[in-house]
Order: sequence, then C-alpha cells, then structure tokens
Amino acid sequence: MEFTDLLFAVEGGVATITINRPKALNALNSAVMGEINAAITQCKKDDAIRAVIITGAGEKSFVAGADISQMATLRPQQAMAFMEFGIETFRMIETLPKPVIAAVNGFALGGGTELAMSCDFRFASENARFGQPEILIGLIPGWGGTQRLARLIGMGRAKELIMGGDQVNAQRAYEIGLVNKVFPLDQLLPEAKKFAAKLANLPGFALKMAKDAINFGYDLSLDNAMRLETECCSQCFSTDDQKEGMKAFLEKRKPVFKGC
Repeated sequence: MEFTDLLFAVEGGVATITINRPKALNALNSAVMGEINAAITQCKKDDAIRAVIITGAGEKSFVAGADISQMATLRPQQAMAFMEFGIETFRMIETLPKPVIAAVNGFALGGGTELAMSCDFRFASENARFGQPEILIGLIPGWGGTQRLARLIGMGRAKELIMGGDQVNAQRAYEIGLVNKVFPLDQLLPEAKKFAAKLANLPGFALKMAKDAINFGYDLSLDNAMRLETECCSQCFSTDDQKEGMKAFLEKRKPVFKGC
C-alpha cells in the first residue's frame, strides 16, 4: 500500500508503521488517522504479518497529539465525528488479532499517549514523555484517554495526569506501569523489532486467544472471565501449532510453529 503520511514496511512477518510528519511532531489529523486505519486493516488481512510495531519518524516525537490547527475551528458535530473515528481506529489496534508494540521515541502527548495505550506493549526511549494535557486547552481526552489510562495506572494517578495536565518522563511512566520497558533512543527500535520477531515466531492463534481473553475478560466478573479463558484455551487445541508444541515438549526439542 502507498501512504502519504505513513511509512509501511514488512520484514520477517513484522509490519512497522511509522507516522511520518516529523515537522509537525507527527501530530494526528484526519488524513493521518485514515491512513493508520487503512494500515491496521492491511495488517489484519495479511496472514504473512504476525506482529506490528507503531512508531514515529525522527528523534523528538512519537505523536505529539492531535493536530490542533485542524481541531481549533471544529463545530461540536464535526468534533464528535473526529473523536469517533479516532476511537474506532484505536479500538481496531487494541483488538487486532496480532500483537502490537508501540515504540515511543519522544513526545507522546494527548492522542500520542492514547495511541500508545491502544497497543499491547509500550517500549519507550529514555527521552520519551507522556501526558494528557488536553485540559490546558479547554478539553478532555477524546480518544480513550480517560478510560485506558485509569485502567493501566489506576484512577488516582489518571486523574492527576488528566485533570492536572501534567507530563511524566519515561522512567516515571515505567514506574507507574504505563510503559513496559525503557531503552536508550538508539536501541528502542532494534529492541522493539527483536521482541516483535519473537512474537512473530510464536503460535499466532494462541497469541490471539491470549489477547482476547485479557482484553474481553478484564471487565467481566471473575467467573465469567474464567469461563472465557477456558473457552479460549480450549480453542487452541484445534491448531497444528498446539500439537507441534506439545509433541516438541515431549520429544525435548524446539518446536517449529507454522501459525496454524
């Protein structure tokens, strides 16, 4: 696929989506959101893609937020349409039946934090900064920030960031559970690719079932969530990879998974 504001590359079963508006600090406007939506749709359809990385171009910014120059003149109905499309796109990422890693290479503010939170894993460079500063321009987060942030770091800390408009550095983001790992900037993308390659070589259906069980079981009662886990685990027994994995374990050798 050809894009205007994204770079899209696939290597070894790993798709890397790079938001490519460095002069605008990779801010998200409706055109960029449309291209992200299209790229994620491609990742879902292409069976050769088994893991995804999302990052930003340059060394300063992952995504500095939504493009304020586009948002400033929106009427309420237009703003709602813009928010709803962002919610839809980020939910596509969150429910993509393949693992997604956000490689956060600098500022991840507003929509940038929201995009990162829609991914399964967040790897950050040491210069990364996170925040939901919408309150400082008379808004609140509109792409899931009020919901995902509280679920990731707890209600008290989420209120501090959202209602206070504060930012946290990469180390603090790691301490409060917002990011999984922190790396020097020059190691961020190689480490993300290394982890993505590991995931790409694991049983794809089992990864999907694990993601579904966690995502859709999180807000259920424990009994219902455990039932969902049981059903997801049972479905894995329909795959060749499950048979290969158990056979390899019994034969004391490394399994060779085929993604089916």
